[in-house]
Amino acid sequence: MRSNPALTAQAPTVADQEPLPRRGGAWLRVVPAMFLLAWGGNHFTPLVHMYEAEGGYAIWQANLLLGMYVGGLVPGLLVASALSDRRGRKPVLVAGTIAAIIGSVLLGTGFDLFWLLCVGRVLAGIGVGVAMSVGTSWIKELSGPPFDYRADITAGARRPALTLTLGFAIGAGVTGCLAQWGPRPETIPYAVHGLLSIVALLIVFTAPETLTRDRRSNQHWWRGLRIPLVGHRTFIRLIIPAAPWVFAAAGVAYAVMPALVQSELGEWTTMYATVLTVAALGAGALVQNLVPRINRWTGGHALVVGLSLMTVGMGLAVVAALAANPIIAFVVAGVLGIAYGICVVSGLVIVQAIAEPKDLAGITGVYYSLAYSGFLLPTVLAALLPIMAYSVSLSAVAVICLLSLGCVSLASKGAHIRSRT
Repeated sequence: MRSNPALTAQAPTVADQEPLPRRGGAWLRVVPAMFLLAWGGNHFTPLVHMYEAEGGYAIWQANLLLGMYVGGLVPGLLVASALSDRRGRKPVLVAGTIAAIIGSVLLGTGFDLFWLLCVGRVLAGIGVGVAMSVGTSWIKELSGPPFDYRADITAGARRPALTLTLGFAIGAGVTGCLAQWGPRPETIPYAVHGLLSIVALLIVFTAPETLTRDRRSNQHWWRGLRIPLVGHRTFIRLIIPAAPWVFAAAGVAYAVMPALVQSELGEWTTMYATVLTVAALGAGALVQNLVPRINRWTGGHALVVGLSLMTVGMGLAVVAALAANPIIAFVVAGVLGIAYGICVVSGLVIVQAIAEPKDLAGITGVYYSLAYSGFLLPTVLAALLPIMAYSVSLSAVAVICLLSLGCVSLASKGAHIRSRT
């Protein structure tokens, strides 16, 4: 069986930048900033219960704060990618890191001011969007010649995806522990993040710029928001049906599962939500390096494997909703975390394979925008609770996931047929 041509295409090189070969470590200078940007986006998750119980915020206010950073995420994904194609990767990632630091300052000082918390969450979202679009593109370019001659073709997808996943997981883990056992939980977690982000900012200044002046776009940045690759056949048939499930899985794992069992946990709700977040994203991080092998074993069908596990995980989520058992909910989080890890990398591999250098940041931003649309799923399910129990709504989600799996499987087989003709 031949492998999917989208997954075996050679990655474009950036041969016009530095004349001397690199030993392959330049991409590590971008990692701390990306890691801390992801940390800043997700470390609010285990604190939702604290804002309700100790801050006196209504449930809708706490959930709104959780989702507010999507308001900064989309501009961070799309506008930042267009700006980086014109101005370069480094200045935009630096700006995103500064925005995230300011966001942590506002969150750490605005416990009693709802509007200030909202602004802080939006700034955190901008940082995550910059990391996902610009940071991913930058690490991808640093994972090939002339910066790295040893990396395999999937390294440009695996490295940034793993960095983001670890940031999401470890950030939530550290914040949850500080909130559960440390002093001033409304302030200290944000102070820790802000100080570490300053260190990361200093490191990223030493990273080499990959998009030299002669290779940058000369059009106005707003024209860069038009991305023709969204009409690519592979993008339409494989990425669009699959991408929303990436963060739908994460959202169900660490937002819906704790809600199902919080009546059994009492004062340990914050810690349990932290454990589930770390477990889901930790499982996703561990499996990401296996995606190249899964693609080889399945002939380029890792995305189908990921969506298959996603469907199983959503089915198990129905069982967890009926049983309201913390152990079953933990298992569901693990399964969905593995599915998340496979899908996020395999989808990114496909996107990077069909993109030219001038389109890379833009199409990466679109991919992550689609992926993050799934993060709204827990909000939708919570809004339906007055008329539909979680067990019913999750059953519908599992059916829709199965239909998406069917669409992607058929499209993937079609790609093999075309490659043989």
